[in-house]
Amino acid sequence: MILLNPGPVNVSERVRKALQRPDICHRESEFAELIQGIRQKLLKAFVPGAESDYTAVVLTGSGTAAVEAALLSSLPTGKRILVLNNGVYGERISAMVGVHRLGVAEFKLDWGARPDPEKLRLALRQHPEVHAVAMVHHETTTGLINPVREIAEVVDSQNRVFVLDSVSGLAGDPLDIAGAHIYMVAGTAGKCIQGFPGASFVLVRKGFMERMKSYPKHSWYLHLPHYYEDEERGSIPFTPAVQVYYAFDEALNELLEEGVANRIQRLKKAATLIRKRMSAMGLKPVLPSEFQSNSLTSYYLPSGLTYEMLHDHLKQRGYVIYAGQGQLEPKIFRVANMGALTEQDLEGFLAAFQEVLDTVVVRP
Repeated sequence: MILLNPGPVNVSERVRKALQRPDICHRESEFAELIQGIRQKLLKAFVPGAESDYTAVVLTGSGTAAVEAALLSSLPTGKRILVLNNGVYGERISAMVGVHRLGVAEFKLDWGARPDPEKLRLALRQHPEVHAVAMVHHETTTGLINPVREIAEVVDSQNRVFVLDSVSGLAGDPLDIAGAHIYMVAGTAGKCIQGFPGASFVLVRKGFMERMKSYPKHSWYLHLPHYYEDEERGSIPFTPAVQVYYAFDEALNELLEEGVANRIQRLKKAATLIRKRMSAMGLKPVLPSEFQSNSLTSYYLPSGLTYEMLHDHLKQRGYVIYAGQGQLEPKIFRVANMGALTEQDLEGFLAAFQEVLDTVVVRP
């Protein structure tokens, strides 16, 4: 089955075979070597040239676990988080913060609208209690890329901490973490890195990690300094998904061999092919091209087709697409081009899509 959903993704045979490596105990030296290798490769991939300024903390859980760990670990006593919310995953961040009553009135926008940096600057001046600002890099609700550098500059200029959810962004769209002075970036193995779900991570500026050690614990399982201190000693505080880590390590090997910039260009080329052919079929994208990510495109449903009809006919042909969410659910569908997909896979999908339009849609 060819997966055109934004994670889990199709992986290479090489990554899949990594799951079959020998069983090991996570308290043994073999696992210590594995996790240290993963941490070093993450820094090499995503903060090249600034590896000494950052640390990578790895944990078992989805990308949401990494995001929640970053948020809950980032606040000293009496401080709050401001959330930039323009999609389902911005709403999820707001919900995480809200459960613990750690937020202020969120900076909410229409889905598909990008935040204005100057309005954020004003909001931060009005809320001195805000210590951290959180935003999603690639908001897969619509496929929107948020203006990370511009927002990071404002946050840094106001002496606040920027927490970025780049779960669907890392290795898919450009991100200069060190150059933009981003304190914390959450990611996962199972999207553009092309590993399996179940392993996630947070990249953290080392100086900020030292400060976080003195912050109160808002979670037992998701307290990042706890992970950091154990991982620095070659251990981990809780039982990890060992075989998934093997596959994660192999996916990082593939990423470094291909090169992050080359991976980004490959995904951009795939998205361009999909968009060009979909346009020729008369499909209308939800976002203007300058706002679109390299790894997902959202489209309005063609007249005469519900999502369920479109999904089921494509799945019968071996291709899985993704539904809209929230108020967009009855209006759109999404096509992701993450994962170990070949041009042949994409051509097969586009041919199948054209076949569905030709044979299923009732033309007036």
